[in-house]
Formats: sequence, structure tokens, C-alpha cells
Amino acid sequence: MLDIKNITITMMISFIIVVAIGPVFLPMLRRFKFGQTVRDDGPQSHLAKNGTPTMGGIMFIVAIFITALFRGRFDSDMMVGLICMLGFGLVGFLDDFIKIKMKRSLGLRAWQKIAFQIAISFYVAFYQYTSAADASQIMIPFTEMTIDIGILYIPIMMFIIIGTVNAVNLTDGLDGLASGVTVIVSLFFMLFAYMVAGNSDVGLLSAATAGACIGFLCFNSYPAKVFMGDTGSMALGGAVVSFAVLTNSVLLIPIVGIIYFAEALSVIIQVTYFRKTGKRIFKMAPLHHHFEQCGWPETRVVFVFWAVTVVMCWIGVFAAF
Repeated sequence: MLDIKNITITMMISFIIVVAIGPVFLPMLRRFKFGQTVRDDGPQSHLAKNGTPTMGGIMFIVAIFITALFRGRFDSDMMVGLICMLGFGLVGFLDDFIKIKMKRSLGLRAWQKIAFQIAISFYVAFYQYTSAADASQIMIPFTEMTIDIGILYIPIMMFIIIGTVNAVNLTDGLDGLASGVTVIVSLFFMLFAYMVAGNSDVGLLSAATAGACIGFLCFNSYPAKVFMGDTGSMALGGAVVSFAVLTNSVLLIPIVGIIYFAEALSVIIQVTYFRKTGKRIFKMAPLHHHFEQCGWPETRVVFVFWAVTVVMCWIGVFAAF
């Protein structure tokens, strides 16, 4: 049952926390010189963003955590969803910190990232597999059927969790893109959690995430005053994928999260094709940079990607309901 009052209050609290701490937190980022370094081989229009404060994802991570603390029941599902978000957010934070303060451009080493991500994804997958009797019964979109993947559930979910988190991370490349897309996706999972899965804890966590991202857009929409950094994008990836895992609806991610999926796929295609042929399919990857290189203004790319997400979430409604 959709609890409009509870959802509205949850979203408002999360939104207000972000808007309230922003004017305090942004000067702190500048003081500690947590500024973004834009790649020279990226779109030339982005060079003006050099020095813009990053790691702003801490703002909405704090808001989501505090909101969940006061609004949620903090039972197992709520706790696991928060751990997934905070765990991946911590990986992103370490990556950002090493890049910016320790001047190591690659951040965490590849094996370190993978090790952290495997540990967090195993925890979430194992929890769901052992605590939910129907966990291995994955719903098939557009049908009333489910598929039982049995013991393969854990490795398959680990792959999906890590893949989704990194896809959201790749989506964060334009002002307001990842945060805006995640608002829409979170609202979808909020409806799904309440009306289909009957999981009010995931519903509240989704609502808190949507509210926090709307608040963050006050600072992150074009022209951005702050970037979320890997801290924020990986935390959002952890949040979104936890909504899907905890409601047994991971096959909805490629539909409602089509932008995440397309961004990751564009990178995979570009790298694979270039290694085999020495040529590029896209002018630049991830996909949002390809459209920029085609002459689209940054704001147009973001608006179109938001619009595509809205349309796909409506399709997701038909797929799920």
C-alpha cells in the first residue's frame, strides 16, 4: 500500500538536509582543495570545470543515512540497503581522496577496487539469498513468470551489483546527469517496493534517495557548483542496485536504468572494438560524451537522457505491474 504521507515526509527531510548542509559543506571542500581535475583528452568545453569542488556526494549520503535513521525501522533490509550504499560510497571516497590529496591519478589500484567491490556485493547477495525464501526466484519483466537460478544466485547477483555500481559511476560525467537519472529511477523503485514487493523499508530508502538527489541538483545542475565524485556516484549505484536486489527485480535495471546500461555498454563496445581494429565506433565514450562531440550542448544531452529515463520507467511500470 502506497503511503503518500510517509513518502512525502521522507523525501522532504532528505531534501532539506542536503539543501541545508550544502552552503556549509561547499566552502569546506574549497578550503581543503578538493577540486575536480578535468582530463585533457575529454571535451574541451569541460576544461572550464577544473577546480570545481568534488566529493559532494557526501552531502546526499549523509542526508539519506540520517533520514533512514529517523524514518525507517532499521530492520535487516533497511540496514543492508544502507550498508550497500555506504560501502560502495566508501570505495569511491578512497578513490577520490587518493586522486586529489595524494596526487595519484588512478586512485585506488584496480585490485583494491575489485576486492572491495567483491566483498560488498558478496555480503548483499548472501544476505538476500539466505534471508528471503524466494530470493532465487527472479521476476521476468512483462510476464507473471519467475526463473529459479538456485545456488547460482550469489555469483550472478555479485556480477549484477558490481556491474550496476560501475555503470552508474560511468554515467556521472555531465552536470546533473547521474543525480537526475537516479531521482527518476529511485521514484520507480519506490513505487515498485510499496505496490508490488510490499517492502516498505526499500520504499522509504528509495524515497530518501530521490529526495536527497533532488536537493543535490540544487548545487549540481548546470552550471554545477559541486560534483558528486566517485564518492557519490558509487554510493548511488549501491543504493539503486540494493533496491532491485532486495525486491528481487534486478531484471528491471536494464529497462528503468537504460541510461546506466547504455553508458556502460558504450565503454565496453568502444574499448573492445578499438583493441581489435584500432578504430572507434563512438566519437568518445561514455555515451554522453559522444553526443557532446556531435555538437549537442551539455544541457541538451542531460535533458534527453532524463526524458529517456522517464519513458523507460513508464515502460518499467508495464513490465512490473
